[in-house]
Amino acid sequence: MKIRSVELAKVLGVKSELFRSREPEFVMAGRSNVGKSSFINSFIRRKSYARISSTPGKTRTINFYHVNGSFYLVDLPGYGYAATGAVEQEKWDRMIRKYLRGSESIEEVILLVDIRHDPTKQDIQMFRWIVDATGYEPIVILTKSDKIGKTQLEKRESSIRAVLGASDACRLIPFSARSRQGLEEIYEIFDSLLTEETASEADHGEGAVNHREEAAGMTERKRTKED
Repeated sequence: MKIRSVELAKVLGVKSELFRSREPEFVMAGRSNVGKSSFINSFIRRKSYARISSTPGKTRTINFYHVNGSFYLVDLPGYGYAATGAVEQEKWDRMIRKYLRGSESIEEVILLVDIRHDPTKQDIQMFRWIVDATGYEPIVILTKSDKIGKTQLEKRESSIRAVLGASDACRLIPFSARSRQGLEEIYEIFDSLLTEETASEADHGEGAVNHREEAAGMTERKRTKED
């Protein structure tokens, strides 16, 4: 995938109406300081387009980055920052759930988890929210993979899959912003999904629904066991 253009097209706060996009949305979710901004900057090949902060909980909006004039990277607020008050955290949670359930253009959801640690309760909750809202499991990006040895990768992947309760079909991808490990695989996934979306629109015309909706209940990655 070649990144030709990037624009911060829309910013939603807790009181904002949903952004009604007609183009595919790829959603990024994860804990505060898990490395979402670093992932986005690596993906769009810009060093500091998505602001990286040393202060957890800095992102308090849903940010829509329009890429190549054809799809959106959607950066959700980070969660799990202990200093965030309960009332404010609940506002963020409602905003995130409202978006996940209300957007008709979500193409894929990506959950970022620090590969060095087992998922937290908030990670598990987010994983389940995504499944409940979309009907399928997210892709799980395992950030900071350069921080552990290669011999530990498989063990960490297995542990994270088990703690999340993810199926064997759920895709886990080790990623490093520093070494760019995993980036080409992620580009290939985006290219494949965008190609499918284009083909679906060609087959069904402008009134076509998101191909994820067409496949609801049929996708192999859909969660089949009861929580």
